[in-house]
Parts: sequence; structure tokens; C-alpha cells
Amino acid sequence: MTIESTEKHVVVFIDGQNLYHSVKTAFGYSFPNYDISKLCANLCSRESGWILKQIRFYTGVPKETDNLYWHTFWKKKLSVVGRVPNSYVCTRPLKYRILKFQDSKGEEHTGFGGVEKGIDVRIALDIIRLAHKREYDIAIVFSQDQDLSEVVPEIKNIAQEQNRVIKMFSAYPISPICDNTRGINGATWIKFDKLFYDQCIDPKDYR
Repeated sequence: MTIESTEKHVVVFIDGQNLYHSVKTAFGYSFPNYDISKLCANLCSRESGWILKQIRFYTGVPKETDNLYWHTFWKKKLSVVGRVPNSYVCTRPLKYRILKFQDSKGEEHTGFGGVEKGIDVRIALDIIRLAHKREYDIAIVFSQDQDLSEVVPEIKNIAQEQNRVIKMFSAYPISPICDNTRGINGATWIKFDKLFYDQCIDPKDYR
């Protein structure tokens, strides 16, 4: 018999750049203004028995020589994020290069932007590693990165091996102007609107 506890320990995994860009698209905010403590606590309070155990924040950070503005911003913000109780911060270099992208009409454009390497891999490894260690019953991932869909069957296999229920959720913003309305395939989707997000804004501006 599979065991499911009424009290469920939650670990939240936040892809900081993915969350920033999805919020920018959905709500129009021009910089990462989220308060991760409020965001995670408010999301867990929606469900009965969800106990927030740990917050894990991942982001790419540019070198000072590549982009002084964003380097300084993230240095200030991460110094605060790192002091959140039961939090863990993981950073990777954000490298700038010429990028090609398509707009909502399918037209191709060229621009200069940052690319982070290894964040999605690190998140995937940590989700699987902490499941093996029985650190959580519920993993909430703030991301729409479909590369993480390969984690879902692994979590299901671990749950069967450990004879317990483990669930993975994909949390992301939604608005009438969003083209991407899908969460991570195979995970349960948690959509939040601007009203919810605005209650989780950090009053400090690190720009």
C-alpha cells in the first residue's frame, strides 16, 4: 500500500531567470521584484497540510565586466535571498551573446542577450537527489522549462521504490497576454495571476 501523509513537506525550486522573464511577459515588470519568501509561503498556504521546508533559488549572474548593472543588482538581491530561513542559493555565470528569437507572429529577430548554462541540470539533479533523501513529499518548481519534464518519471519511480506519494508541481504566471500557458509536461500545473503575485513583491529595489 502506498503511504500518503496528511502533512506534506514542501521544497520549492526557483529558476530565478525563468521566473523573471515569465513575470515580465505576463505582468510587465522590468526587473526581478519577487520576494521568494512571500511567494513560497503564500503558495503553500493555498493548500491544507503543506509545510514549507526549504527554498532553493537558482540563477545566472553576469560578470561585472559583461554587465555591471545586472551584476550589481544580483549581488545585492542574493545577499538578501541568502538570509531567508532554510534557503539555498545556487548561481552560474550568465554569458552574453547574439541571440535569434521569434516573436508571437513568428517573425525572426536578432538581439544581444544573456544565456545561462547548467541551471536546469542543477535543478533536475537536486530534485532527484532530495527525493531519494526523502526531503520532501511535494516539489514545487517555479519554471516552465520543458527540459525538466524528464524529471517527472524519475520522481514517480522513486515514489514507487519508497512506497510513498511524491508529487511535482510547475508554478508560473498567467495573464491574457501570455503565449506560453503550459507548465512542465507531466507535472501538475499551478497558475498564479497578477493579484497573487503583487502580494509577493519585494518592497526593496536593488537596481
